[in-house]
Amino acid sequence: MSSADRVKWNLDSLRREALKLLKPKRVAHVLGVEEAAVRLARRYGEDEDLAAAAAMLHDCTKRLDKDEQLKLCRDYAIPVDSGELKSPQLLHAKTGAVIAQERFGMPECVCSAIRWHTTGRPNMTRLEKIIYLADMLEPNRDFPGVDELRALAFEDLDAAMAKALESSVKSLRRREMNVYKDTLEAYRWYSRISEQEE
Repeated sequence: MSSADRVKWNLDSLRREALKLLKPKRVAHVLGVEEAAVRLARRYGEDEDLAAAAAMLHDCTKRLDKDEQLKLCRDYAIPVDSGELKSPQLLHAKTGAVIAQERFGMPECVCSAIRWHTTGRPNMTRLEKIIYLADMLEPNRDFPGVDELRALAFEDLDAAMAKALESSVKSLRRREMNVYKDTLEAYRWYSRISEQEE
């Protein structure tokens, strides 16, 4: 049985278990990410069940506080750098990827999509881009320009990544928050790709 078949077979039970790991206020967000991820997967020919699984588990450790996140990092030998210590909310992507693999047996492509859903990175896989964008553009999100970004995501994934990353960087800077190095690298990467395509 392939990884995709195993995920497909367990999708309903996975949803039930994944939702139990969330604070109640996060459930609507995660279901919204699942909806957006499946739609984007359908549009771009990605496996819809793998996209759904990654979406359901992308915030599976988000409810943990900094100390709990750091304990998981120690337990699973996950490296933590100074930027993550300054912005510990980033850690849920790394710890979530490990829990998706260890507890739920998810394939590497799903774990990688969870790993990069918060910061992004240069040269992301199609599934990674879908989960990054679905997290930002799910139906419950409401910020200036979100409707244009949603439309762009269904036209051109790379252009949407460039726009989404630009929005994230500007928002963080406006709030005088650190912009993590992976996000800056991803922003530069997708900005260059977007410029080359124009």
